[in-house]
Amino acid sequence: MKVIEMAQIQIRLNGEDHRLASGQSIADLVRSLGLDPAKVAVERNRDIVTRSTLEDVMVEQGDELEIVHFVGGGAEDDSWTVAGKTFRSRLIVGTGKYKDFEENAAAVEASGAEIVTVAVRRVNVMDRNQPVLMDYIDPKKITYLPNTAGCFNAEDAIRTLRLAREAGGWDLVKLEVLGEAKTLYPNMRETLEATEVLAKEGFKPMVYCVDDPIAAKQLEDAGAVAIMPLGAPIGSGLGIQNRVTIRLIVEGANVPVLVDAGVGTASDAAVAMELGCDGVLMNTAIAEAKEPVRMARAMKLAVEAGREAYLSGRMGRRMYADPSSPLSGLI
Repeated sequence: MKVIEMAQIQIRLNGEDHRLASGQSIADLVRSLGLDPAKVAVERNRDIVTRSTLEDVMVEQGDELEIVHFVGGGAEDDSWTVAGKTFRSRLIVGTGKYKDFEENAAAVEASGAEIVTVAVRRVNVMDRNQPVLMDYIDPKKITYLPNTAGCFNAEDAIRTLRLAREAGGWDLVKLEVLGEAKTLYPNMRETLEATEVLAKEGFKPMVYCVDDPIAAKQLEDAGAVAIMPLGAPIGSGLGIQNRVTIRLIVEGANVPVLVDAGVGTASDAAVAMELGCDGVLMNTAIAEAKEPVRMARAMKLAVEAGREAYLSGRMGRRMYADPSSPLSGLI
């Protein structure tokens, strides 16, 4: 007797890869999960599927489905908001230094990031078939954060972001104005000037800056929607060099604070989050890892662990040992 095998399709279900037999409706899938189609809500490829059509809409290869229902009490909402936009992931990743766009896209997916920084560069008019980032990372699914990497004065940074807004309509942007090429430290005079101009023009600048609480407050007063102090020089991988000033910036800010630059490995990301930062931005730490996609996954977990540790409230530091078990009553 010949056994007929059912064709299989692969989908993304609630963020995980899932295989199932083809020819099923969404209602069939819901029932296979032990759920009642009348008691769930379904999103298919970012569009809501009305409950009355669940029996009619077929699950297709490559679909991305989210199935939700009500649970007692609800999960804690630990999202964060910048310039009126809310995100769940507290990890922002860059899009430079990868061997190709395929690797970049895979790393972004593994990181769980919802925001990627993108540099604004001239179009290559000599090769119109050159691949572009948007072909691999969909700006409808991932928020693009145009940045001014490589700008050394306020004028160039402002021009760059005006072009970015014209190209994609973006007003949430990352501003960085560098002082010189060796250290890539911010030029704070030019940075502050650019922040003021951009804010007046309706931009919402997230601003890369020195780890100085006074400078951070000046940027906030000038219109920065997020403060992004460096942990160490860009691309150095040295980790956070001054935890004291980062903590002071966090304590004094009324806008999100994200460590930007200097992260080298997962423990650095965890430290940033344990200091109370709202998030971490990184590029080189992932892109130059021996296995970038694996490192991206590690960074995702590190940011989550650091955030949980911060919310938990760490134990106090002591000068001497304190035994876990009482010493009295020993045999």
